Amino acid sequence: MVHIQKSFDSDDAKLFIVPTPIGNLDDMTFRAVKTLENVELIACEDTRQTKKLLSHFNIEKPLLSYHEHNKYNREEGLVDRLKQGQSIALVSDAGMPIISDPGFEIVRRSREEGIDVTVLPGANAALTALVGSGIDSRTFTFYGFLPRKKKEMVDVLETLGRTNHTLIFYESPYRIKQTLKVMHEAYSPTRQISVARELTKKFEEYVYGTLDEVTLYMQSESAELRGEFCIVLEGQKEFDDEEEQWWDKLALNEHVDYYIEKGYSTKDAIKVVAKDRSLPKREVYQDYHR
Repeated sequence: MVHIQKSFDSDDAKLFIVPTPIGNLDDMTFRAVKTLENVELIACEDTRQTKKLLSHFNIEKPLLSYHEHNKYNREEGLVDRLKQGQSIALVSDAGMPIISDPGFEIVRRSREEGIDVTVLPGANAALTALVGSGIDSRTFTFYGFLPRKKKEMVDVLETLGRTNHTLIFYESPYRIKQTLKVMHEAYSPTRQISVARELTKKFEEYVYGTLDEVTLYMQSESAELRGEFCIVLEGQKEFDDEEEQWWDKLALNEHVDYYIEKGYSTKDAIKVVAKDRSLPKREVYQDYHR
């Protein structure tokens, strides 16, 4: 059965999806503040974090934790409250709820129960980083956080790498160096990439260039590795196989030396050359050390 919602034609209780600032409190919208003032309950990822936000805007409302580990236990109670006529706001610690955070389940359940859902526009780190990257934004794929294990990460990157869409990822300061290193092994080193951190905050920073250049910089002592990171990576070009073979005129040993001069160890240089040329690492190793 098709359900149709006319968002502003009813005064019935609603579930409001309310984005919060991703760092700069000035990015909170007037409508978001007004909504939080008017609802009867706020479901939030971390009650301590949300209390700080509400305190800044002089809002006092009851809070209920709603996060990855209790979302299914909370769902029934929240739906019952909505059916009883209470209005509820769902917020995350920062940014647009449900993007790389729990919440789509309660929206889906509300839709199934005929409860109106109103989504407010607001801050989002992925889109902010994309717009500031200078990389093609006409089509893009947002993935969020990559798997922790290297093999699983490689599998995901290989699948995503077959598209010409710009790719967007989130990453922590503890894994950014390793993630970029794996990306460098998986993709052409000439792809454009932008790594943004501390978006909207005092120490906001963008590092951009080729995957080769940015990966090398992020491994250096000059790189700042604090704050949350957002990676925006150019998609595969239409004729990648023809256009990206910048090393065609290099002998295999010259290709390895190119990466060594860039600061790679011999082992890592051989690994990247094997990836570039779709050759077994053993063959590159033997040829280089011949």
